[in-house]
Amino acid sequence: MARAPASRGEHAALLLRVIIGSLFIVHLYWKFAVLAGGAQAWSSGLIRSGYPAFVPPYVLSAEFAGALLLIPGVWTRWVALYAAPMMIGAAQFWWARKGFYFTKAGAELPLVWLALLALQVLAGDGSYALVRSPDLRGLAMRLGLGGWARVR
Repeated sequence: MARAPASRGEHAALLLRVIIGSLFIVHLYWKFAVLAGGAQAWSSGLIRSGYPAFVPPYVLSAEFAGALLLIPGVWTRWVALYAAPMMIGAAQFWWARKGFYFTKAGAELPLVWLALLALQVLAGDGSYALVRSPDLRGLAMRLGLGGWARVR
């Protein structure tokens, strides 16, 4: 079955996923190539700050998923949803240490990332996605959550 031409909304979702994916690439580059001590120093800093041992691997997996899967459009909604808790944690981390404002390295920027990820979840895969995200209604029906699927 032929797919209808992409709408402006689908092109906007494409642009959003390319922007977010590119930001993840740049952030990973910083973490591995620019930061003194690299990812090991970053990970150790989180542990010293009191975060549980599962946090650094989760953060790295979310960042790599965002960098590798968002730009080509592989399960875009699910990747964005997977990365969202990381941004909530980052906002909490910086808010507790520096406050809200970006000018003081606070929580403002992680909250912007969180908003972008939420928009991506709502906007969907966008045009030219390689592997489309599973339909939420169909997934809800398969999981026996039919009442939830009819709400929307």
